[in-house]
Parts: sequence; structure tokens; C-alpha cells
Amino acid sequence: MTDQPVRDRFWELPLADLNRREWELLCDGCARCCLKKLQDDDTSGKGAPSLAYTRVVCRYLDQQKCSCQAYGRRNELVPDCLVLDMSVLQASVDWIPDTCAYKLRYQNRPLPDWHPLLTGSREQMQTQGIAVTGRVISEEYVHDDGLEEHVIRWVRA
Repeated sequence: MTDQPVRDRFWELPLADLNRREWELLCDGCARCCLKKLQDDDTSGKGAPSLAYTRVVCRYLDQQKCSCQAYGRRNELVPDCLVLDMSVLQASVDWIPDTCAYKLRYQNRPLPDWHPLLTGSREQMQTQGIAVTGRVISEEYVHDDGLEEHVIRWVRA
């Protein structure tokens, strides 16, 4: 993957035109996608299922770096971990955080001003509270039945 070229301003291209390296670089590294989510399936037929984010993150997330410690094996270790690519993006866009570059570009919207590809660093992203660092707890310390106690409002889909 490292020998693939990275084009100037590749983030402005349609997602389908990105090579694998550019696709990976589009991620801002906020780790919001690693937050555990609760979905209330509406079986009454009166509305769409509701989604709630929790401050609980996957056990493999390095919370300081906002990176997966098992990135290459994440699907093996966490079978329900989503490997985001074009084939699953459309079906996943409803729960992906509204700050996510993949979602924004899928919707043909520009990257936010704080995005590391535009600023050259993660500093503005962290200053604006986009990254999860310092705001989350590992799933290792939370019982599955206690997720409701950790619902947050600072992330929206």
C-alpha cells in the first residue's frame, strides 16, 4: 500500500476514484467510529430505529493516539468491527458520525476546516473536541448491560 501514489488534493475526488492509500489517509483519526453504539429497533413501524452513541470504546483502541492497536486483525478479533470501504459505505452512512470525512465526501460535502489533511496536523481537531481522547472508557471496564449509563450527546450521525 505504501508504494501507491498520493495525488494532490485527493480528498476532493469522488471516493470511488481513491486508491487504497488515499482512502486510508482520508480518515482523520478521531476514533468516533470506535464508540459503542446502541440501536433501539422500532418494531412498531412508526419510525426509524434510533441510534445512541456511548463513551465506551473498543478494547483495542489506543485512546491517546486514537488508533487501533489491532488494525490489521480487527475483523478477526472483533467480528462486528466495520471495515469501511465503498462496498459498505452506503449501508453504513446513517450511523457514521456527521464529522467523518468518508460520510462528508460520500455526501459530496467538503472536509471540515479542522481536518488534518487541510491543517497538516491533528491539533485543531483535538482543540475542537473531535477526537475521543480523554472522553472515553474501554469496554473492558463496562458490562454490556451497563452501556445505557454511558450514552453521550457530543456525537451525532
